[in-house]
Amino acid sequence: QVQLAESGGGLVQAGESLKLSCAVSGRLLSSSTTGWFRQAPGKEREFVASIRTGSGNTYYADSVKGRFTISRTSAKTMLYLQMNDLKPEDTAVYYCARSRRGYRDPAEFDLWGQGTQVTVSS
Repeated sequence: QVQLAESGGGLVQAGESLKLSCAVSGRLLSSSTTGWFRQAPGKEREFVASIRTGSGNTYYADSVKGRFTISRTSAKTMLYLQMNDLKPEDTAVYYCARSRRGYRDPAEFDLWGQGTQVTVSS
């Protein structure tokens, strides 16, 4: 049984950086994808970035492309999200998740962590 647990959230100022971590327990199938999503108050959960377990291919939302980087350890036991040049609109609860099929639709991700709060002040 795969379990996910995020850490690393916090309060930063605009322009600063933050790195989120997600501990992955259990074995990920090569056909699966792990990723990061975020949800701001009053908004729907939205895709941020994902990485295919087998190929290592990465995908990003347009809003974070060039600022955020998703990565993982070679053993696939840790997933990271390096966030640079943070903006107030990045404020949200960030979740890591696992999908057996898709790579960006939240409905296709069946396992979720508890979330970690990221707050960016202007």
